[in-house]
Amino acid sequence: MNPNVSIIVPVYNAEAGLRRCVESILNQEYAGFELLLADDGSQDASGALCDAFAAGDSRVRVFHRENAGVSATRNFCMDQARGRFLQFVDADDWITPDATKLLVRTMEEQSCDLVVSDFYRVVGERVSHKGDIDEAQVLSREEYAAHMMENPADFYYGVLWNKLYRRDLVERWGLRMDPAISWCEDFMFNLEYIRRGASFCALQVPIYYYVKTKGSLCTQGISISKTIQMKLTVFEYYNRFFKTVLDEEEYERQRLKIYRFLIDAAEDGAVTPAASRRLGSERVRVSAGALKGAGLLYDRFRERKLLDYYMESAALKNGLSLPEARLLLCLREAPPDAGRRELADFAGLSRGVLSMQLSRLEGKGLVSVTEARSAERKEERRLEIAFPASAAPVLEDLADAWAEFMAARLSGFEPEERAQYEALTERVQDNIRNVLQ
Repeated sequence: MNPNVSIIVPVYNAEAGLRRCVESILNQEYAGFELLLADDGSQDASGALCDAFAAGDSRVRVFHRENAGVSATRNFCMDQARGRFLQFVDADDWITPDATKLLVRTMEEQSCDLVVSDFYRVVGERVSHKGDIDEAQVLSREEYAAHMMENPADFYYGVLWNKLYRRDLVERWGLRMDPAISWCEDFMFNLEYIRRGASFCALQVPIYYYVKTKGSLCTQGISISKTIQMKLTVFEYYNRFFKTVLDEEEYERQRLKIYRFLIDAAEDGAVTPAASRRLGSERVRVSAGALKGAGLLYDRFRERKLLDYYMESAALKNGLSLPEARLLLCLREAPPDAGRRELADFAGLSRGVLSMQLSRLEGKGLVSVTEARSAERKEERRLEIAFPASAAPVLEDLADAWAEFMAARLSGFEPEERAQYEALTERVQDNIRNVLQ
């Protein structure tokens, strides 16, 4: 059975970061992939590392080739790929455990031709979140091009590694990299792909760690005259792309924006610095001691962290903090006649923090809160929580996260074991209710 995704990693003298890169791929939550490691004539131990990974995992396919450059290597891998979708990773970078799952889910649920995602930029021990498109809906070619026009030389649009492609579209049009170009060759590939695609979707979740170690054209030893010529060649591709996508009148109206590419390209594809944090603090983490600890308190702690792990993607995608996402989940399940004190208790918050977070959620248009007299408790006002239509996709994402959390807890259980567990859990809950009532 053919894999659903072909993940392509060109490898050249990448011994230092290759293990981290490959292990991040092999540890994906999504299982239906093949990993193509193409050793492009490495002079270090990269080739041997690739072979070791292939020996230990049947999903890994290794190719050893004479050095031909990254474009030729990617082209070769696309010729060998068997998956419905193509995903690219650079050998000195790595991806989050949910990267392929989120890309494929978005592609399939939205029935689009390209998914582009946010990413993390890593500089030393600091990491920052980078994205550009905030719209959650499917975009037409013209709408996607309009976003790209605003930041024409941005990595977000230019690179391969924060995107998922349909292989049938690539093959139908014979799309490949140009080995003669060593700057923005992936951007040129993207332009040709976008010309052939009809629908595009942005995933507002950072799933890729881009390590800022790549050199500019100048540090690659390329002459100034050749650098200028390459940039002009890329601009011609870019300019021709918009002449194809836009009608003549719209092209003339947007010409100045289009020509901004020449100015922005002078930065050589730099990723705009953003607010950064220490690497390792950007995602849910659990200490080794907490993972090994025994007892009910450790059990409850790990369950909460596991739920956070799955809710994190939904929170990032919808511009929420984890506490806001947790509260939204609690509001969906809250007792219908709860007062402010009872709701705060149910959510595990102080009343002050509850009020602050409710105000934030109201400000984001995700909840509507009104107070009314309780029929049973005259002395306390109950909170009436309503969810406007704009909250529906967010609640759906949180429901998906909850389903993944529950599935992870019972992973590997046979149906009989699951039934026994649920029966025992209900008995435990009955005991707790009897004590607390």
